[in-house]
Amino acid sequence: MDDILEGKNVLVTDDMGVLRVLLSGLLRSARVNALEAGSGEQALAVIHAHRIDAFILDIHMPAMSGIELCRIIRSMEQHRNTPIMFISSMDETNALEEALAAGGDDFISKPIHFVVLRARLRNLLQRSQFLNQERMMSLSLQRYVSPRTEEIARIYAQTGVLPAPRLQDVCILFSDVRGFTELSQDMEPEALLHVLSGHLETLVSLVYRYGGYVDKFSGDGLMAVFDGDDMVYKCCKCALDMLEASRERLASEGIRIHQMGIGINKGQAVLGNLGSTEHLDYTLIGRTVNLAARLCSMAQSLSIVVSESVRDELTGSIGIGFTNERRATIRGFRDPIPIYDLTRGESAKGG
Repeated sequence: MDDILEGKNVLVTDDMGVLRVLLSGLLRSARVNALEAGSGEQALAVIHAHRIDAFILDIHMPAMSGIELCRIIRSMEQHRNTPIMFISSMDETNALEEALAAGGDDFISKPIHFVVLRARLRNLLQRSQFLNQERMMSLSLQRYVSPRTEEIARIYAQTGVLPAPRLQDVCILFSDVRGFTELSQDMEPEALLHVLSGHLETLVSLVYRYGGYVDKFSGDGLMAVFDGDDMVYKCCKCALDMLEASRERLASEGIRIHQMGIGINKGQAVLGNLGSTEHLDYTLIGRTVNLAARLCSMAQSLSIVVSESVRDELTGSIGIGFTNERRATIRGFRDPIPIYDLTRGESAKGG
């Protein structure tokens, strides 16, 4: 018994009824659920009414050829990787080339032999299964790791070589919730996880909307990275929108988890792999990252604290303002550091 064939829906499309019946009978003997269509138009109706696991198409059919039907099938999102096998004659080399170029995976020549049909269909279904698993793995990676980490993982899988550390200009944003420890004592763990997940979901969507990416989550907060053109402006606009969204949700829900603070710093950081051969993290480290984290810890509830490098980059920018200039003594930094509160609007005079 061929497990991968059993129970699969295979659509046989051919304008010759005798050949359709022959193919359907061969497929059913392998425990395949064979569906039939006598034209391209009928095939499309069947596709919309049933889940199809594989297609067998005749190249030459009136009105709509098998090649045209193949192109339409491949344009459907759910059938990007669904196996398509063509029925051909030995003298149809040119048409067959066109059929494979249109998205066909394989062909079977007349007269049709059951052993050949079963083997080729089995191979195509195994390949399709592998591609779907790879696609789901890719989607899972996108959910659980940053785009940069996913990219490095793919490069390493292909080359077996980890990229060397490098310096990169970045703008770093840290956020966390004020009073989270006390809040965690007042709420049941399941309820806390639910509201925290909703809070972070809003922040993450804004990070990606402004072209950044989330490097990591840290309990009740996150670290986001912005690079490339206008990275500081995009980062600050993102932070302001985060604050606005938190204020709105705090007003409507009254849950203290939306009382967050944000810290932002711009500069150079080292991008590379940390860890061992068993477990690696592709992340940023250095003074720029450390200062952004310290600024976040200094931010009051529903406020954004930024460094002088951020202020210098954006002074005079429309929709960006800086207030409350002061010098702060920050752990790990020798001298007091100028810091500012980020607001919407024009910069304060002398700030």
